Amino acid sequence: MFTSLQDCFVLSNGVKIPCVGLGTFSTPDDEVGAKAVEYALRRGYRHVDSAEVYANEPAVAEGIRRSGLDRKDVFLTGKVWNNHQGYESTLTSVADSLKRLKMDFFDLLLIHWPVSAGHQQDWAELNRQTWRAMEKLYADGAVRALGVSNFMDYHLEPLLEFASVAPMVNQIELHPACPQKKIVEFCKAHNILPEAWAPLQRGGVFSNPAFVAMGKKYGKTAGQVALRWLLQNGICPLPKSVTPARIDENADLFDFALTESDLAQLDADGVSPTDNYHRDPHTTAF
Repeated sequence: MFTSLQDCFVLSNGVKIPCVGLGTFSTPDDEVGAKAVEYALRRGYRHVDSAEVYANEPAVAEGIRRSGLDRKDVFLTGKVWNNHQGYESTLTSVADSLKRLKMDFFDLLLIHWPVSAGHQQDWAELNRQTWRAMEKLYADGAVRALGVSNFMDYHLEPLLEFASVAPMVNQIELHPACPQKKIVEFCKAHNILPEAWAPLQRGGVFSNPAFVAMGKKYGKTAGQVALRWLLQNGICPLPKSVTPARIDENADLFDFALTESDLAQLDADGVSPTDNYHRDPHTTAF
């Protein structure tokens, strides 16, 4: 049972990943962004999710620096964006990201999307080339763990057949309106940790009657219940905010626990029965 932000899931290679991460999508690359990251780390977060395409790596790095924490005490994720997939371009893009961050390594590196625009026919081969570069970075110590983002089972299967180092994480859109049960079950069966981006449904969970009612039972918000629901289902949530009060709220998850009957009630009354998936036609082919 998780009792603090610094409790961890353990990945398949033994690397520990703090159970709640700070998302940084849309976090500005300025003082606001740096202050948000610094505040979260001082509040107790030890896990920051970043990506080169977010265009805010300098602010993320500045927030980490200002926190006063040793680099080894902050779990930092990076992602290879679509137009940098491929062997050589992956190596270059990761080196560039680390240079912008003024850091020597990522704790976790992900392929950001499974199918890049223009690669609807050869996406599996492109993923293999990208993964080969990521395995080199892993072997060289520039990355401590490897994973993917927005992959379905049919994206993961050819990669699992190819990989010498199996993916350890799959970061997907996951919340009560988009439970993605099929891919979550697939990941767990293959010892891949599911991570949840948009875990608060872009604010939509706050109008979910079942989660609102469960929050009242525990003196919590619907969002806190949703994050706890994810944690207790073995999923690492990545809530994002630059507002201190929201950062605090998203961290205040450890003085209550949902019972098995609570979880069953939420699944019955508040979770979509449809295995929905967020699809971006510009970056993903189906």
